[in-house]
Amino acid sequence: MDIGNRIKTAIERPDRCLVDQFRGIPSSNIGDMMNRLFNMDAGIKAYGRPELLGTAFTVRCPEGDNVFLHLAIELAQPGDVIVVNGFGCLSRALMGEMMFTYAKACGIAGFVLDGAIRDVESLAQLDLPVYARGVTPQGPLKNGLGEINHPIACGGQVVMPGDIICADADGVLVIPKADAYKVTTLSQEKFAKEQEKLVHYRKGEINRDVHHKTYLAVTDKIGTLFE
Repeated sequence: MDIGNRIKTAIERPDRCLVDQFRGIPSSNIGDMMNRLFNMDAGIKAYGRPELLGTAFTVRCPEGDNVFLHLAIELAQPGDVIVVNGFGCLSRALMGEMMFTYAKACGIAGFVLDGAIRDVESLAQLDLPVYARGVTPQGPLKNGLGEINHPIACGGQVVMPGDIICADADGVLVIPKADAYKVTTLSQEKFAKEQEKLVHYRKGEINRDVHHKTYLAVTDKIGTLFE
């Protein structure tokens, strides 16, 4: 049976120049431009350096078993983000310092795991972005089975191989590769507009009347009672 026991070695990645256009744009701005529907849940947290950007290299593995995660590190290309559906298992860590260090030497951009990790203190020295569901000292099983570069779920989002993964201190976003060009243009425009507004706000240059009317339009629509 190959279902649940298969590996795609080649995936279609977006152009690296397109991926790099998301660098420095807050995840909040990018998420807003995708109607706030593509962020992973808050249970996926940053350990070590939070800034992460790259193309998704997907892994599905049994709870607490990391054989296919080891294989993914060998098959991924520099700049890839390895995204793992570990089914939220927190009883066994899927990776720790040895794997972190090896993966960094291979050029892996970072990891997003819906599962547990260990040796988290080592990440401060490695400067490797790793997001995970939790932490435990218990080590993994090595029985095998899994899938590489097939669609997965991670943090409540569908992740396809080659999607763009963008993360910062606020959390992780999945940018579908088919929409990446449109999203980067919209996100850059939103970021620029917000920076301009912030300059005025920090100087105390605010228009309270405009701000008030913006939200009165909402309360008028829903019939809010002011007492």
